[in-house]
Amino acid sequence: MSVERIFFVSLLVTLVLAWNHWEKRPVTHGPGVLVSYAPEQKDVLERRFEFKGFELTARASFELQARVLSRLDYRFDPGAALSPTDLALGWGPMSDEAVLEQLRLSQGGRFYQLRWDQPPSISETEIITHSSNMHIIPANDTVHDALDSLKKGQVVHLQGYLVDAASSDGFRWSTSLSRTDTGNGACELFYVERLISY
Repeated sequence: MSVERIFFVSLLVTLVLAWNHWEKRPVTHGPGVLVSYAPEQKDVLERRFEFKGFELTARASFELQARVLSRLDYRFDPGAALSPTDLALGWGPMSDEAVLEQLRLSQGGRFYQLRWDQPPSISETEIITHSSNMHIIPANDTVHDALDSLKKGQVVHLQGYLVDAASSDGFRWSTSLSRTDTGNGACELFYVERLISY
């Protein structure tokens, strides 16, 4: 391969990587609460349905608007075929950039963690009750594509059902039905039928 061709290929790769980085840059808003209301959850009659080789059981209808605090995609864990992305979402004070600047958030292993060096301006209880890590199940290609393009900092409106999942090989995954729980089992398993980002 000639020097000119190597240079051209290297330049092309650099431009593609730079564009990808630019496209996925976080969205900033400045201080102030972006989402002032809490998620809305309603009991439903349990219904079971098949989806991608899993049996899903709808436990509650669920709708929220929230700020994307972080996202992490999964490809190889046991639930990846069902839920390819976790979204850490915040509403109320946890949608305020002035609050979020005081916190360090990380995701991994289907959990999210928040840390801080100095006591933040809101209580730990407020942090817990105004944010959550949600395992997103895109119900269709439109939702999947919209989910794939989401960036940190965007405001998103999600609507669907909190579900439990089971497969024939013994795999089980249960949803949380509370915004006040923590630790193992505290994440929502969210079958999303509608996703709009702002």
